[in-house]
Amino acid sequence: MHRFDCRKRTSYNQMSLDNARLANLRTQLLGRVLGSSSLCLVLLILALLGGFSTSAQVSPKKNILILNEVGLSHSLTDVMTREIVNGVESAKGPAVEFYSESLDSLSLSGKPSLPDTRDWLTKKYAGTQLEVVVAIGPDTIKFVADYADNIFPGVPVVICGSAADQAGNPNLGSRFTGTWQKREPGKTLKAALLLFPNTRHVFVVGGNSVYDRVVMAATKAFFNSNPGGVEVAYLENMEMAALLEKLKKLPENSIVFFTSFFQDSVGNRFLNATQALPMIASAANAPVFGMSDTYLGHGIVGGNLMDFQEQGKVTSRIVSRLLDGEKAENIPIETLSSTFMFDGNELQRWHIPENRLPSGSIVLFRKPPAWEMAKRFWVVTLLSLLVFSIIFAYLYNSQRRLTLAKEKEKHLSSKLMNAEEKERRRIASELHDDFSQRLAVLSLGLENVDEATPPSFTDVHRQLHDLVKSTSDLSTDLHTLSHQLHSSTLESLGLVPGVAALCKEFTATQGISVDFTSTDVPRSIDSDTALSVFRIVQEGLRNLKKYSGTGQAKVDLRVKGDRLEVTVRDEGSGFDLKGLRTNQGLGIRSIEERVRSLGGKFELRSEPGKGTTLRASLPLEAGGEPRGTAASA
Repeated sequence: MHRFDCRKRTSYNQMSLDNARLANLRTQLLGRVLGSSSLCLVLLILALLGGFSTSAQVSPKKNILILNEVGLSHSLTDVMTREIVNGVESAKGPAVEFYSESLDSLSLSGKPSLPDTRDWLTKKYAGTQLEVVVAIGPDTIKFVADYADNIFPGVPVVICGSAADQAGNPNLGSRFTGTWQKREPGKTLKAALLLFPNTRHVFVVGGNSVYDRVVMAATKAFFNSNPGGVEVAYLENMEMAALLEKLKKLPENSIVFFTSFFQDSVGNRFLNATQALPMIASAANAPVFGMSDTYLGHGIVGGNLMDFQEQGKVTSRIVSRLLDGEKAENIPIETLSSTFMFDGNELQRWHIPENRLPSGSIVLFRKPPAWEMAKRFWVVTLLSLLVFSIIFAYLYNSQRRLTLAKEKEKHLSSKLMNAEEKERRRIASELHDDFSQRLAVLSLGLENVDEATPPSFTDVHRQLHDLVKSTSDLSTDLHTLSHQLHSSTLESLGLVPGVAALCKEFTATQGISVDFTSTDVPRSIDSDTALSVFRIVQEGLRNLKKYSGTGQAKVDLRVKGDRLEVTVRDEGSGFDLKGLRTNQGLGIRSIEERVRSLGGKFELRSEPGKGTTLRASLPLEAGGEPRGTAASA
């Protein structure tokens, strides 16, 4: 005997515990207020009142027993039970506890021992106060009706999940209420013949379980009395494999009428709607019809179907009315009509247009027509294209704005460097033409004073000689500074002589030997490129003096293709490039900016203890607007 309990609400013991805690808290508070002299009397009174209050606040559970005959493996039972439980629990009513028992008629070769089943149920639920018993399925209804006098006496019984003829048209007493389904095989056959007017053969398929035989017997009773002008054959008492082979070779102009199939002739068991029906529908070379809404989506075309989902909802409302205190005798048993329902996928499979269906038919699992699918496809495609176009336009606009910003930055950088070079040239000119001349005049004057001073003033002659020497050194320094700010050699002789002179001057003034080499460098080079290379070497040597700690360096100029490459290398102390960005000075940034503005590439390599290599690659012909033009704009 298969059975299980479904408990859904807060337990009575937990509610009692919470109320007891509240009562205890009230007792303590009032005890403190009234004082110890009257505490015992107050405690006794509050305990009595608290007990009555707790009993009044807690509503007793309402117990419902659901009886079925084939268990939840049967889709009909599953649908009905789910709708009943959900419907009752969603209603605003008392706390409910559900119990479920199955007669398990499928597991027996013959009818179960009904007296034993009755005695077992009576004994199990002797101590449980049941409010309602729900009987699902024809055998269950017949069982409860046959033993109505001595099973669950006085408890209202709600019937569902069966047609009256399936249950043997039982005589039900006043405590029975619920719903019957209306089985109308004739309407299903009429609909099938409407959709397939050339039908000559109807093959009725059924299994060998007790439930299968009951359904088949009721179906036979109809077809034997209403053949409908077609030849009817019954495929029953067969092994599943043999049945499938038979269904593959049905004659033309045939249809299949599926009843129920839980077990074949050799005892193999199947899930009716979700296992046996799909196997049968897939094997059959003819359309399959049925009479239950639970078969839709598993292989049947459709038919006049018993709507068990709707019946479950109606049943849940009847159960709720009984829980609210309404009498079963005041709720008459209702017979629910079947509904024409069809599977849209099967209609397409058998090329049946929907306009041929009976009036008021419901079509489920409908696939949209080709034109509608195409319309949806194009709508989705156009929307996708629109979205992608917007994204592309946004990205393109952002890229364009970024490019323009970079161009403006490059142009501004070029202007700034032009302005810097102009200022360098002006300052160099001032130093050379003004301050150097004035220092020369000062030096000459000091020499004249020295000559006019009597020889006896030895100290004065010594001081004058020192001043002349200082003036000469200052003039030399100003000349060097002027040359660093603006090299006239670069303008008059070209890049290679200009860089060579810079290296010689650096060697002479700084005491660091610079080995300069050049390879295939033309005499005529774009002025912007030449000036940038000169400044790169100048800055590289300046940094070498500051940080390398070495006495030797190498400077190399060479042409590779259409680019001029300049390298400044030393074997000094080197440094860690990871810290360059945070400690980078203006010199390296200036080099990077110069190279970038001319469309070149800049590279800096260094490791602690392994020296430093600075390399820049610039186009021989500077692209874009010449600097002179930019500066004068």
